Amino acid sequence: MAVTAPWRPAEGLLSSLILSAGMSAFMHKTPDGSTVQALIRLLRGRSYEEIRQRMYDNPPGTPWGVACRAEIEIRNTERIATSLEETSRMSLKIRNSTEHMEKLTETLVGATNDLSSIVHEVKESSRRMEITTYVIIGVTVVQLFYLSFLVFSKR
Repeated sequence: MAVTAPWRPAEGLLSSLILSAGMSAFMHKTPDGSTVQALIRLLRGRSYEEIRQRMYDNPPGTPWGVACRAEIEIRNTERIATSLEETSRMSLKIRNSTEHMEKLTETLVGATNDLSSIVHEVKESSRRMEITTYVIIGVTVVQLFYLSFLVFSKR
């Protein structure tokens, strides 16, 4: 038995399982189950709209009515299975994207914290630089007064 994915059997197996499940419900209504199965195989290549039209054209108890209904149920079940598979794939993609975004967010938070600490350190350094500048200006003024006193005291 070939398995294409852990949750999805091969196409032929899926169709035969669905067909047998659908047919078991309809077998007690029709005297000839092989006729219904042959009609279902015939309908397999037809369009969905054509099958629905045939189902409405034939009474529910006839082999054509039963076959059309079974084929529509098979196709609906296949569509549901395909939808579930696609939903699972999209859910996995969304989960992976979410994990990636969480990692990026953690990196951004770390970089923001590092930048915040650098800005805080720069702020402290600028305060020290401001004080140093005032001290240098003060010392320069004192030295200028000292030089002026030396120059004027000799005269």
